[in-house]
Amino acid sequence: MSRKLIELVTGMLLILVTGLFWGTWFSLSRTMEGLSAETFLTIGKEIIKNVALPMSIIMPASRVGLIILLSRSWKKRTPYFYCLLVTLLLFVVVLIITVAIEVPMDNKIKTWEVSTIPAEWTAIRDRWEYYHTMRTFVSLGAMAFFITAIMNRDNKS
Repeated sequence: MSRKLIELVTGMLLILVTGLFWGTWFSLSRTMEGLSAETFLTIGKEIIKNVALPMSIIMPASRVGLIILLSRSWKKRTPYFYCLLVTLLLFVVVLIITVAIEVPMDNKIKTWEVSTIPAEWTAIRDRWEYYHTMRTFVSLGAMAFFITAIMNRDNKS
């Protein structure tokens, strides 16, 4: 498979991951504190249900693409290589935030009902939002490094 095709597919996957985070943050997360418990649960459960499977495929696939691109540029150690490396490292941070912090909270939220929502639900919501914001902006930074890598690649290889 050609490098340009791998870059295209990897870039599209990274855009999908980052776009999901950005879209959720921009359209919903910044106003979550004003939602009632019932509205929060309804929206939260739907988002969790809609994104769990696709993201469990898209996120690892994008990392595989980055690893392939890095392995193909390992010997040259150009700005292209280093920007890809930073992209991968930042998306690993995104993955850690997702798997270690966000998913466990999502799994709790999935079990809640309006009648059984815990008293500290707003603290959990606020913690989720804090880490979602962090994850969103780390992924945006990673995208900037990926774009910089593409802009600095050696077109001869």
